[in-house]
Amino acid sequence: AFTKAKKAAENASTILAPLIKAREDAIAALAETFSVDLWSEAEELFSAAAKRLETGDVDGARERAAETEPLYRDAELEGIKAQHLSHTRSLIAQGEQTGLSRYAPKTFAKAQFLLVQAEEELNTNRYDTELPGRLAEQANYEARHAELIANHIRETETEAWNVEDVILLYEQSILEIAAAADKTVRLDEGAQPVADELVLYIEALHRRQQQMQVDIENEQQRSVGLEEEIRDLDEQLGTLYQERSLLIQRLEAEARIRDQFAKINTIFAPEEARVSREDNSIIVRLVGLSFESGGTDVRPIYDSLLQKVHDAVEVFPRSKITVEGHTDSRGGARANVALSRNRAEAVAQYLTNKFAIPAHRISAVGYGQTQPIANNETEQGRANNRRINIRIEPQFQ
Repeated sequence: AFTKAKKAAENASTILAPLIKAREDAIAALAETFSVDLWSEAEELFSAAAKRLETGDVDGARERAAETEPLYRDAELEGIKAQHLSHTRSLIAQGEQTGLSRYAPKTFAKAQFLLVQAEEELNTNRYDTELPGRLAEQANYEARHAELIANHIRETETEAWNVEDVILLYEQSILEIAAAADKTVRLDEGAQPVADELVLYIEALHRRQQQMQVDIENEQQRSVGLEEEIRDLDEQLGTLYQERSLLIQRLEAEARIRDQFAKINTIFAPEEARVSREDNSIIVRLVGLSFESGGTDVRPIYDSLLQKVHDAVEVFPRSKITVEGHTDSRGGARANVALSRNRAEAVAQYLTNKFAIPAHRISAVGYGQTQPIANNETEQGRANNRRINIRIEPQFQ
């Protein structure tokens, strides 16, 4: 039984695999939509082949498969053609109905020929659609052009135009082009000499434009050479100037920070805050702010102190502010980190809500008991370690 089942599976794979691939290709080409009859016939035969395999009729299944695969391939080709040529076919069919062969036979015949070429290209290689696509687009153009010519001819018939009217209309277009080129032309010797003169004029303009482009490129190359010379000189002198400039900038920045640090120092009373520097950062330790045991709410009594914090922050208008929370060593380390972070976030939120410090300038972080500044073995030391620091980082750029 196992050998029989294995053999049946091998037969199914051998017979149905090419069909399944052909069917998938037809689906990808939207054959169900664009080639309904061929698709339906192929589906019926595919089902019949599968049923014969199920009953063990391998020869019958192979016979049905041989009939089915070409149908799927034909349906696939129709789907591909429909996707790439349906608009062109529609234009040609519409032109045949409106009599373009009568009014613009040469132009319309060209459109028809291009469509035939596009179809032949797809017949040769249905998966390379680039050239057929270009041919179809050119056919569309010729069909639209034929329609335009036909409309003009119909107008001459309905409005009783004569040959002179058509020639004058043609000449008017030439005169308008000549006027745009600032050329005075005469048509008493025909339109061709005028057309030749305009062609020469346009070619001269084109050559002049090309020469101008060459001149611009040469100037650009010369400019690049000069810029390289300037860069060489800058490299020779730039180091000294750069060092001098950087030194001046550092001195000016240091002077500004000293002045601003001194200004911040005058904002707080000793019992409210301690102000210190850490590199270019200003640290304001809020010794006058405390929380209830285990609490995170900022009490209203600290409104005036936090107003001063706002004033200190505004000494550096573009500064980044970090509210840093710290605890003593009592309690678990993880709980202390969470408590210090929540307190820092509460102060940051208070400064944002109450004093309109933009949220993008201010952040909060909790360090828990990891950064003590005093001995945690004494009550005073623990009180000092329970603190909120405001870190102000000036932005000079």
